[in-house]
Amino acid sequence: MSEKVTSDQNKDGAGAKPVSWRAQAVQLAAIVAVVFVAKGALAEPFYVPSGSMEPTLLIGDALLASKFPYGYGAASLPIQITLPETGRLFGDTPKRGDVVVFRWPGDRSQAWVKRVVGLPGDRIQLRQGQLFINDHAAALKPDGMGEAEDDRGSTEQAYRFVETLPNGVSHAIFKMRDNGRLDNTPEVTVPPGKLFVLGDNRDNSADSRVAVRDGGVGLLPIDNLIGRADAVVGSWDLGMRSQPMWTWLSGFRLARFFTPVQ
Repeated sequence: MSEKVTSDQNKDGAGAKPVSWRAQAVQLAAIVAVVFVAKGALAEPFYVPSGSMEPTLLIGDALLASKFPYGYGAASLPIQITLPETGRLFGDTPKRGDVVVFRWPGDRSQAWVKRVVGLPGDRIQLRQGQLFINDHAAALKPDGMGEAEDDRGSTEQAYRFVETLPNGVSHAIFKMRDNGRLDNTPEVTVPPGKLFVLGDNRDNSADSRVAVRDGGVGLLPIDNLIGRADAVVGSWDLGMRSQPMWTWLSGFRLARFFTPVQ
């Protein structure tokens, strides 16, 4: 019996070979690789720093962007490195009304979020603040008033509308004023490989109505897409930063946790 106990001790106890640092490094690298692949291939979290997509997305929202709906390209990588564009693997074109996260053409280290309203071949124009797609007006239904917040924490009263695109997709938008500087635009035909995107806060969004050289998006290359914004997984009112720290918990917008993006 004593010999058997001694033998077991030698197998499982002090006599066992220690795991080498190389094996530990390989295990750690494998774990990092799995996390990296999951983040790169499935979904990635993003933070909303501006009010350009209000009322759909609020400043302080945390988004989860699904990457598989549009396929994969250099922009899909969880870390931004400069790679030559060679198209997208398993690529698919967004649908009108999709809210997308993408690399800003002016600085690909920045991730922006807007709504797709124009696909390749579409003719897009805004007339007196109303969106026209291929000469078909997007219906606007008044929906009361709301408060548009800027990144300094100031708020402004805004008219709220429900906009319905010609394909039947409905979503809320803000209009803060009539005859805004971007309310009337020339008609643009979206070229192959590009998208026309708008912010839901129509008077406070540098989107496809604004050229990249002027700080906007211009016509967005499909290769810049990261993914589709599917859900708000968390939200915190950044205005609470100016309040005492013990009140910060009250800034969590619990009603927005795990809600779909529409």
